[in-house]
Amino acid sequence: MTTLLERTFAIPTREEVSTSNQILFDNLKKGLGFVPNLYAYFAKNETALGDYLALQNRKSTLRAKEREVINLITSQINGCLYCQSAHTVLSKMNGFTDEQVLEIRRGNASFDNKLDALVKFTASVVINRGRASDERKQAFFAAGYDEANMIDVIIIVGDKIISNYLHNLTDFQIDFPIADTI
Repeated sequence: MTTLLERTFAIPTREEVSTSNQILFDNLKKGLGFVPNLYAYFAKNETALGDYLALQNRKSTLRAKEREVINLITSQINGCLYCQSAHTVLSKMNGFTDEQVLEIRRGNASFDNKLDALVKFTASVVINRGRASDERKQAFFAAGYDEANMIDVIIIVGDKIISNYLHNLTDFQIDFPIADTI
């Protein structure tokens, strides 16, 4: 009998998932060049991969760089090395330097006042489970963000919590260059 501590969580191959998920695998491979293990793992469930991709790819009031700030700090706080690694790559593709990525993961963005307010607001949201401090909320709005942006921050935090928790529970192989630990 396998105990919970001995259980490993395998990544399914294309042939092991439903026909609808095979189509999503094909689209991911076409767009990204491969199917990241996180997405493949979602495909163990009939609808989860499609649902997650729809959430992740929804229109947002926030720019790609701002979304990466949220992804990085949320994944750092939640201790998800998979997402820290994936979003380090994506952040660099969106123009951040290695040093800026590490600074964001530490909870600051001294190189950009608006992003600094965003990273600190997001950290306060995640750490306080949605009850960001008044100081962080005021700084977020003073930096030029509005309530529509705040809603998008929460949706992106929710997206990251889903993937962070899934990887933290399963610890499947990371298929991106491993992010530096801080």
